[in-house]
Amino acid sequence: MPAPVNGSRINRHVLMLNQNYEPLTICSARRAIVLLFQGKAEMIETADGLKLRTVTQAYSLPSVVRLWQYRRVPHKKILLSRKNIIVRDNHQCQYCGITKGEMTIDHVIPKRLNGADTWENMVCACVRCNNRKSDHTPEQAGMKLLKKPKRPSHITFIQRHAGAADRRWRQYLFMD
Repeated sequence: MPAPVNGSRINRHVLMLNQNYEPLTICSARRAIVLLFQGKAEMIETADGLKLRTVTQAYSLPSVVRLWQYRRVPHKKILLSRKNIIVRDNHQCQYCGITKGEMTIDHVIPKRLNGADTWENMVCACVRCNNRKSDHTPEQAGMKLLKKPKRPSHITFIQRHAGAADRRWRQYLFMD
């Protein structure tokens, strides 16, 4: 059986933390290794014994790295888009809770009642619920939201990604 190619390992996702352990972003293992060799970061968690091998040495691949110096990061705004609303709501209809099938975007306060295109007024909805609600408020349609919509933080999106990425990230993303 041929050995795995280092190239596929070098592109693995790594959680990057600020000096105060605040989640910053997800980067490639290549970027994380460069930061480690430059002395700009430390390895907090390794990737289950995976190694990056050179001719003379083997290095553990990182799963989580932390920057040595605190980086002031401007407040990251998540772009308001159909895709991001569906990601924020975890591909779940905010009226009936279903997660299967095609999802649409619904304005909680309809546009005809001056409902705005904002994070706080738009939710993920299945086609059936969106058609049932039509251009009414949830109260008028006799429907109830599962949760009040709000603007997500960048950590919300890292958490969504982490669900499928690496169990070792959970404690740093406030998911335990």
